[in-house]
Amino acid sequence: MTRSEARESAFILIFEKIFNPEYSLEDMRSLADDSDVININGFTEQLFSKADENLNSIDEEIKKYLKNWRIERLPKTALAILRLAFTEIMFFDEIPSGATVNEAVELAKKYAGEKDASFINGVLGNYLRNGKSE
Repeated sequence: MTRSEARESAFILIFEKIFNPEYSLEDMRSLADDSDVININGFTEQLFSKADENLNSIDEEIKKYLKNWRIERLPKTALAILRLAFTEIMFFDEIPSGATVNEAVELAKKYAGEKDASFINGVLGNYLRNGKSE
């Protein structure tokens, strides 16, 4: 499984968690095993677990960089992609931020469309220019 595929699986888990906040990683793994829609590897688990453990701080960080949007009003696909990307940037220093942004934009194009891809690119760009401490 490539890192891109692992990210996509993590995105799907994070997206699913929005609708089922009570689910644990094991619950999510069971659903994934039953559906054959996604595969979960170690990197997928790390991304999902870190996002889940730090959801409040990640959302607070996202809120700072939304212009004329409230986090509650974001499309759920965009929210899940932003949570994944912020998780990578905030907690995985070994991953270049540019790669994270590119992967997030590609996920948005696949699952949400060009408009959301542009929005996500803008939010992440604003964060990297103005907020992320190196």
